[in-house]
Amino acid sequence: MNGILLIDKPAGWTSSDVVAKLRGVLHERRIGHSGTLDPMATGLLVVFVGRATRAVEYAESDAKRYTARLRLGLVTDTQDTTGTALGGDPREVPREELEAVLARFRGEIEQIPPMYSAIKVKGQKLYEIARRGGEVERKPRPVTIHTLEILGCEDGDWILDVGCSKGTYVRTLCHDIGAALGCGGCMSALRRTQAGRFSLADAHTLAEVQTATDEGRAEALLLPVDTLFSEPAARVDGAAEKQLRSGGRPRTTLPDGRWRVYGEAGAFLALCRTEDGQLVSIKNFFEV
Repeated sequence: MNGILLIDKPAGWTSSDVVAKLRGVLHERRIGHSGTLDPMATGLLVVFVGRATRAVEYAESDAKRYTARLRLGLVTDTQDTTGTALGGDPREVPREELEAVLARFRGEIEQIPPMYSAIKVKGQKLYEIARRGGEVERKPRPVTIHTLEILGCEDGDWILDVGCSKGTYVRTLCHDIGAALGCGGCMSALRRTQAGRFSLADAHTLAEVQTATDEGRAEALLLPVDTLFSEPAARVDGAAEKQLRSGGRPRTTLPDGRWRVYGEAGAFLALCRTEDGQLVSIKNFFEV
């Protein structure tokens, strides 16, 4: 079983919980994901199964999109509503005032990673230090906010559409927006709607995967691993395919660049680049 499985992660599950569950359901040890979601978050988790796990590194830097709920007037130690309240000013913030502040956060900005995160400092995860009541200095990190728009207001929370680069902490964004408004803020909910080329609309629940497995049709839920790549496609003949499969560099007339290379029968073989008139494998995806 090889391919990409789009999962709609439920609240309360870690991304690792999802991977562990799928290993049991699909009876496949080789399972990984690109882009961790916090336990409170829901939505799109891109999971790689079997030989497709070799492609995880090419998806980790993909931009992400979220629907986030911003709760103004509340500051917590985790920067979301799962944490301990530290203060805040529960004044009413007009939409116009929020809109004006959001403009400061679009484009390239810097974030200080939250203490409740998996970033390691001297071998220790920040959240482990935070849970012991400690705090360490964190250097600001550059991130890019591609989209930041108000979708509406519900139960006192502002609903935001957030498109951002790898490494962005949406709860830190909510915290910083609240700080800029002077009333404090935190994230009350988060749902990932897009990751790179993949959309939540095409994702499956864990229950749906279990049902499909029980009915013997789990493989039908998998997307081919080559759907991850946008490079142009090229097909090679049998002799060139044999060379690629044995680690060789077949001659080619393809222009310089990167290519999705397919075998004579149409099977996806590898991501390759052309070099001195030869096809050089960057990453192989055929079964050894």
